[in-house]
Amino acid sequence: MQSLKSTFYFTLSLFVFLNVSKAQTNSTKTIMVDQSGKGNFIHVQQAIDSIPSNNQEWIIIHLKPGVYNEKVEISKDKPYIILEGESRSRTVIQWGDFGSSLGSSTFKLYANNFMARGITFKVKDLLRNNVTWAPAAFVQGDKVSFYSCGFISLQDTVTDWEGRHYFEKCYFEGAIDFIWGRGQSIFQASTINVTASLLNVGTAYITAQSRNSDNETNGFVFKYCTITGTGPAFLGRAHGNHSRVVFYGSVFDGIITPKGWNAWHSVGKEETITYAEIGCTGPGADMSKRVKWMKNLSKEEAQQLVSARRFINQEMWLQEQLIH
Repeated sequence: MQSLKSTFYFTLSLFVFLNVSKAQTNSTKTIMVDQSGKGNFIHVQQAIDSIPSNNQEWIIIHLKPGVYNEKVEISKDKPYIILEGESRSRTVIQWGDFGSSLGSSTFKLYANNFMARGITFKVKDLLRNNVTWAPAAFVQGDKVSFYSCGFISLQDTVTDWEGRHYFEKCYFEGAIDFIWGRGQSIFQASTINVTASLLNVGTAYITAQSRNSDNETNGFVFKYCTITGTGPAFLGRAHGNHSRVVFYGSVFDGIITPKGWNAWHSVGKEETITYAEIGCTGPGADMSKRVKWMKNLSKEEAQQLVSARRFINQEMWLQEQLIH
């Protein structure tokens, strides 16, 4: 498994190296956000609003370290934005709204062609005794990537609504359906921290994927991730009748329930659900008592999902974003 990781990262690094000259010729504009007043703007939303509608050139919005207490929205007519912090521990966007799995989000993204790196999106003042929908991020655009970002809430932390998305070396924290939606997404080399101990309810649910038809291409794939925290926790429950989630080469702490998965809205229709675990390790990865309807994917079926090139990166858009 380690050799597969090495091959992926070497290939991606080689592509970036070979395109350094191209990147250096790109006159990417940078907008500085600094709460001290030494940048172009003091609020993140001000910087976003300054970008012309239907922009077609990559623009970096660089956030100086700090906690930005504001809701942030990137509308559909603002593509080609790179939102950049200086690390997820030092650059935080937070707000305290709750009650809607769509509308309450701290960060809303509707635009295509977007990248974020080194930022934490957070719901502050979490209601530990009254858990409700409180997304830190709502993601709807296509060709979207997050690198070394954090997402912190309790319920519906990431509303991964739709589109092709890639998360690498990110941190996810929550307890109920905290990665959910009908996105077509790969989560790679990331940490998933389950916080069931913060709740009055007894069981946590990591995913609630919403695929509703075999004709839909969406699904969640977790590659080389670490599942930790406090349980017990299900890996997922079916929010759609054709819900699809795969854990590949990941490490599970001993917080995963023996059954692993829950049919939820699809009780009686379990044969249409695609839940699979491939090459996972750790005390929570024992599959001897998993639900009988968990899928055993063929090698070809697995590769169609776990290969970024085949599942989400058909136009090599990830590499294009990285050279910026």
